Amino acid sequence: MALVKFCVPLLTRTVRICPVARQAQKIHRWVAPTLMELKRREKKLGGKKINPRNTFLEWNLEAELYAFGKRLNEDFDSDLLLQAFTDRTYVIKEEMKQKELEFDLKMKDNRVLAEEGEKFMKEYVQLYLEAALPKFPLEGVAGVWQHLTSEATLANVSAHLGTKDIILAAEYPVDNYTLATAFKAIVGALLQSSGEDRAAHFVRDFVITQLQGQDVNEYWHIEDPWALLTGLLASQGAEVEPRLIGEVGKSTILACYRVGLYVEKRMISSGFGENVGTAKEMAAREALKKIFGTEDHMKPINFHLQGIPKPSSQARYQITAS
Repeated sequence: MALVKFCVPLLTRTVRICPVARQAQKIHRWVAPTLMELKRREKKLGGKKINPRNTFLEWNLEAELYAFGKRLNEDFDSDLLLQAFTDRTYVIKEEMKQKELEFDLKMKDNRVLAEEGEKFMKEYVQLYLEAALPKFPLEGVAGVWQHLTSEATLANVSAHLGTKDIILAAEYPVDNYTLATAFKAIVGALLQSSGEDRAAHFVRDFVITQLQGQDVNEYWHIEDPWALLTGLLASQGAEVEPRLIGEVGKSTILACYRVGLYVEKRMISSGFGENVGTAKEMAAREALKKIFGTEDHMKPINFHLQGIPKPSSQARYQITAS
């Protein structure tokens, strides 16, 4: 009893100085109710109006454009960079104001720069993907290319570069189309300011690197992987044989089958599924990944290619519709 009475105060003091207990005391009970009340009042007022930063008194557009180029370590022509951030809607809005004041001032929007930047970017991304994925079929490269040059991807890159607050547009916040157009125009402005090599490195560093950690096979939907696999192997004089090599829970809802694919008595891949057909399809997909060099344990895509890759003369797989 004496030993218990001696230990209880020690345990009590240990619990009191526990860092977890101290951290829990910092969570105030009024935080959640206050945020909920603020959200309720915001909805009651019809939503909070967001004013763009370029309407603030201390806003300096020239300084923002200069800082934008320095952050990216690029040398832009100041007039071209201003044009790249000027949306067509902003020009129309300013022209309407000038008509009311009987004042005429010509402004250039970013449409021409966006067209030039888009053309260069699409050609460069195509050449880069063909060089970085030498065994991937042209249809697969096209799927990855469409993902990288899509409006959603370019808008995401543009927003993370900090263009949202610099873009001159009639409405705020700007939509994805305006963000993507501004990014294309920035590429066009850099192309005219610093040349093709700097523009290519810019596209590589901010667009192609979006494939980091991604599975390139997800951007190419194969309708019938088994037919594709048998056709490719038949063109090489080989024949594939599927075999059921494992099954679990055959008569239950948790059934699982494993099918292996063999070429000349050597297993090239295997797949799992809730039925034999699904397992066979998954095995065919795994075999295609090995053939195209895009398996799950593939080497990371090389993001250090210098300059503009030249068109490859190596024969590539090209799947044509039958």
